[in-house]
Amino acid sequence: MPDAALEFPNIDLDAFERLVIAELDALPDAAVDGLDNVVFLVEDRPEDGWILGVYDGVDLTERGTYDWGPLPDRIILFREPLLDYCSSLDELRHEIHVTLVHEIGHFYGIDDAQLHELGWG
Repeated sequence: MPDAALEFPNIDLDAFERLVIAELDALPDAAVDGLDNVVFLVEDRPEDGWILGVYDGVDLTERGTYDWGPLPDRIILFREPLLDYCSSLDELRHEIHVTLVHEIGHFYGIDDAQLHELGWG
């Protein structure tokens, strides 16, 4: 019997977090091994505007050395905009994957224009 929490488009926050974790686990090691002091979060919607995800932190190209005990950078995916943007569970998984790669790209110092050129826009 299918998980009721995965009935598109009514995917609850817990089920959405499981999808994000699965897509994060599916990323190549080279993409995630360098992530240091970064947390991944899921929220229902952004405070302002309509975005699928956001990187909140100081990218690697702008960092000096971290002081002791800095707050972690954050990569946040927004459940409701992603659900609104997609029309199927497969498309949702794909967009979660793309959004993760996009925001991780920002961590590594890649700007939006470069990410769009690479197909991760």
